[in-house]
Amino acid sequence: MVASVGILGASGAVADDGPSVPPGTEASSVPPVKLDPKDPDLKMPEGGTLAPAKVLDIVQVVEDMGGEERREDSNANVKFALQAEVLFGKDSAKLSSAANSRIAAIAAEVKKQNATKVRVFGFTDNLGSSAHGDVLSKQRANAVHAVLAKDLPGVSFEIRGYGEQYPIADNSTEEGRKKNRRVEVSFPRGASS
Repeated sequence: MVASVGILGASGAVADDGPSVPPGTEASSVPPVKLDPKDPDLKMPEGGTLAPAKVLDIVQVVEDMGGEERREDSNANVKFALQAEVLFGKDSAKLSSAANSRIAAIAAEVKKQNATKVRVFGFTDNLGSSAHGDVLSKQRANAVHAVLAKDLPGVSFEIRGYGEQYPIADNSTEEGRKKNRRVEVSFPRGASS
């Protein structure tokens, strides 16, 4: 036996409202657009082909609570970003005492991934002159490279200083500028041992 539930209207008849729909999600009163399957604009041009299917590169990002260290893993690459304050003093390219252990952990991951090419890129915020940021970011990338190179013989390196180019956060706040002052170490994901 099927029971019908409805609302008793003013005339005494039962009104069936159908399924309950959350407010704002009601069906539009505009009918859907009719498509003509024979329309020539919907056809591929003569001799055209579809691009080969591919799996999208999904990126997993893990950042510590203070944003001091960030790791991005994709199907193809691993990238570490360390805030400059973790590695260096203010406006300096001299590594702090705590920097070596952080860089050693990155070197261990490079070895684990059997990477043979590593990129070390330095970045700054937009305070000060652009020329100064370019020089400082390159000096910081060189300092991190020097430590990595000791632990990774036989690995080739690409070292660059990008200065204030490619910010990852808003330079109008100190929190954003801290994230932009960073050194990134990236390398291809390999067959882990």
